[in-house]
Amino acid sequence: MPKRYPPLTPTEVIAILLARGFGLDRTRGSHSYYVGRIHGRLRHVTVDTHYTDFSMERIQDMIAQSGLTRDEFYGSTRDAARKINLRAEEYPIPLN
Repeated sequence: MPKRYPPLTPTEVIAILLARGFGLDRTRGSHSYYVGRIHGRLRHVTVDTHYTDFSMERIQDMIAQSGLTRDEFYGSTRDAARKINLRAEEYPIPLN
């Protein structure tokens, strides 16, 4: 059985955010700040590019910041969706 929140790299998280329409707002040191509109609300997500892989806690924080569900977050790209065995006809999966 796959992990509930499999590890993701900063590159994978950035690809997920870009697939959902987030854009780079600014960068300060190793932190990149992305901004996007999800479900009608403006959301800000901080990605620390210093990490090799994000822990489960960091991924949960970024999912909460993005306003997406776990399946919507991982279902944004085909590679991330495979990590949780999520299959869809198109990526990113539609938002609920």
